[in-house]
Amino acid sequence: MFEAKIANGNGEQTLSRDIYRLGHRFDFFRMLSCYFTTIGFYFSTMLTVLTVYVFLYGRLYLVLSGLEKALSTQRAIRDNKALQVALASQSFVQIGFLMALPMMMEIGLEKGFRNALSDFILMQLQLAPVFFTFSLGTKTHYYGRTLLHGGSAYRATGRGFVVFHAKFADNYRLYSRSHFVKGIELMILLIVFHIFGRSYRGVVAYVLITISMWFMVGTWLFAPFLFNPSGFEWQKILDDYTDWNKWINNRGGIGVHPDKSWESWWESEQEHLRYSGKRGIIVEILLSLRFFLFQYGLVYHISIVDKTRSFLVYGVSWIVIILVLFLMKAVSVGRRRLSANFQLLFRFIEGFIFIAFISVVIILIALPHMTIRDIIVCLLAFLPTGWGLLLIAQACKPLIQQAGFWGSVRTLARGYEIVMGLLLFTPVAFLAWFPFVSEFQTRMLFNQAFSRGLQISRILGGPRKDRTSRNKE
Repeated sequence: MFEAKIANGNGEQTLSRDIYRLGHRFDFFRMLSCYFTTIGFYFSTMLTVLTVYVFLYGRLYLVLSGLEKALSTQRAIRDNKALQVALASQSFVQIGFLMALPMMMEIGLEKGFRNALSDFILMQLQLAPVFFTFSLGTKTHYYGRTLLHGGSAYRATGRGFVVFHAKFADNYRLYSRSHFVKGIELMILLIVFHIFGRSYRGVVAYVLITISMWFMVGTWLFAPFLFNPSGFEWQKILDDYTDWNKWINNRGGIGVHPDKSWESWWESEQEHLRYSGKRGIIVEILLSLRFFLFQYGLVYHISIVDKTRSFLVYGVSWIVIILVLFLMKAVSVGRRRLSANFQLLFRFIEGFIFIAFISVVIILIALPHMTIRDIIVCLLAFLPTGWGLLLIAQACKPLIQQAGFWGSVRTLARGYEIVMGLLLFTPVAFLAWFPFVSEFQTRMLFNQAFSRGLQISRILGGPRKDRTSRNKE
């Protein structure tokens, strides 16, 4: 979290009067020097990530509005090979080789170009692009949040070099908002683009256009587990799941540390909104509205209403969302009032709701011939809408609390957290089934230690406190 602390500090510098006055009183060259040695790096990093968002949401508009389909039918665009070659060639810039040229030139001038090439290849083998792409998300998140809401504070990060296994719950708490949520959002955008996109019919062209974005998604979602020592050992996977399941189901309250309860952690993640101004809250709400674009565009691509462009379809989709939220509220109230004294009745109501839901799905598949693709499209349409409603509710927390819906918001948020946690945990657990994955990861992380003949067992054994407790047991 050291980079998060530095990013917060640069965000506060950007908002300060000092940078404003220095920028106005410096000459052009000193102003550029001041920019690139202070806030410029973080501002450019944020622009890089925002460019990816603008590109993907622009593609989302073209795909879902039908404009891309209309343009692809025009001969001048369909047979424009020069445009396709130009779009494919830019992928080499997106992959990042061009960005590495200054580093190679610097090392080449100091040590020779042969050493520069060998260092560059070694960095790729050590997964340096994965680390720096993940670091890109850290800088962007905390720098952007400080620009919107302020709230920079000291973080006791320490100076130690962590070589012990971090639990899944710890990684989830650290990187959920800064990387995991954004990675899943970009993944949904790429999936929608893959399902409905028509411009790049060739596999090679599609891969060259989207490979850098898929690389960013994979890095933001799974880099913490890749660089986590013993992250693919089966026993530690089981312990991590037990710990995460206990953490996410524990109730919060006054004095409960965020490490012990999901509710306390969830409340602490919204502290920056409490002290934000009206402008920050308004911008937060406006940014949350982007999640509604999925529902507005995708509901018209379901096979049941494929030929309909009436606004009534969008209205019916909102009725479905309201019914789902009402059922969740009813189940929450029933659990609070009936689970203690009328547990059998409450289980009967839950079973009835589940059977009714399955019946509705079967009827939709049988009568209007709803397909598996339609079910996937519905999930891609409604899940982002629910997340957008959650973000707006968090921004308007005082109003939601006065209306008495804060408990329902917390229940909905817990459901989303469980889904995201399982989405991240399942691939890691699947890879942990294969012993060679853990051995390869250990060799990759501690390659220099192996080459020097050091004993890795003591490093991977965990802190001394854990080892002594195991010996006592």
